[in-house]
Amino acid sequence: MWRKNGRRIGLALGLIMALGATGCARNYVMTLSNGSRTMSRGKPKLEQGVYKFKDVAGQEHMVSAGRVREIAPASMAKKESTRFNPSTGK
Repeated sequence: MWRKNGRRIGLALGLIMALGATGCARNYVMTLSNGSRTMSRGKPKLEQGVYKFKDVAGQEHMVSAGRVREIAPASMAKKESTRFNPSTGK
């Protein structure tokens, strides 16, 4: 009886730890000075004036820090409003 419960507890703890580890990787949105946006897996790291990051596909990229306007978690990134609003008057 004890072995059966011990295995269940061990399995439950292992599952909780696995789920906790996968929740640590966050997606970030980088907004560049030209208005374009790119999604990164994990927070970009600033090294010698260059942000290094992996995109959501896992490919490594580098962007000059001077080109980056904002870095925010994907859940908090502001939606960019368009400056040009054509009138629909007749």
